[in-house]
Amino acid sequence: MNATAPARQVLAVKYGHRVTSRAESYLNYHMYGEPDADLGIDYFFWVVKDGHEVVLVDTGFAPEAGRRRRRAHYATPAEVLPALGVGVDDVTTIVISHAHWDHTGNIRQFPGAQLVMSEAEYAFWTSPLAGRAQFAAHREPEEIALLTEAKKEDRLTLFTGTCTPAPGIELTEVGGHTPGQLIAAVATGGGPDRNNTVVLASDALHFYEEVEQDRPFAILADLPAMYRAYDTMAELAKQPNTHLVAGHDPLVRTRFARHAVPGLPGEVEVTDVSGPPTRP
Repeated sequence: MNATAPARQVLAVKYGHRVTSRAESYLNYHMYGEPDADLGIDYFFWVVKDGHEVVLVDTGFAPEAGRRRRRAHYATPAEVLPALGVGVDDVTTIVISHAHWDHTGNIRQFPGAQLVMSEAEYAFWTSPLAGRAQFAAHREPEEIALLTEAKKEDRLTLFTGTCTPAPGIELTEVGGHTPGQLIAAVATGGGPDRNNTVVLASDALHFYEEVEQDRPFAILADLPAMYRAYDTMAELAKQPNTHLVAGHDPLVRTRFARHAVPGLPGEVEVTDVSGPPTRP
């Protein structure tokens, strides 16, 4: 990106919250010999703004699904975007990092957007195996049906390995948490040297501890792949001007700059993750 190009803005939108425990969140937590404690979980979706083009990474969970699962829910993407100067029709692409219920809600709000996800993810969640109890607990069948409809309408792009859905955005399939979990590296141009990349890890990295302390999350499809995904993200974080954005960690809101937005509904909070972290 040259010195005169406008910076691409990436916003993490907190639209929900819950409090769980460390023992519930980390795989075999008893192995670490540490006492259990409460652990806050933030629910985010991510907005990538580049001029008049807007890409969403995930769409959060639908209000009814949140009520049924006892999660605090503040607003849907369509309710938040106007305060960010974005209309529903401005969203050209929706990246679906994986097909868990808290990332595939509200797709109906964007009937004109192209959807992008990994082939492995789509194949798994539309297969009979996804109906087994340990997997079915994390999906909303009606939302999977929407993905199938989108495929029939030629609004669903499927890929294997890597994909560039828009200039400056590279998706990489890493698996682990789900069969086709992906991460999104976004070149923003933020920061003093205008050469910054943020890695929207979504649920490949729920909490920074997973990479920083090598602690796998409790919900997973493939443990070796989860460890390899952590290694991939750790290597990315070592690259100059590259920063990880965890998918559910409240530390996102303290490590990066708060983005003051008037007129936000409910308890929605917006964090600007375009530039380097403001705190370690």
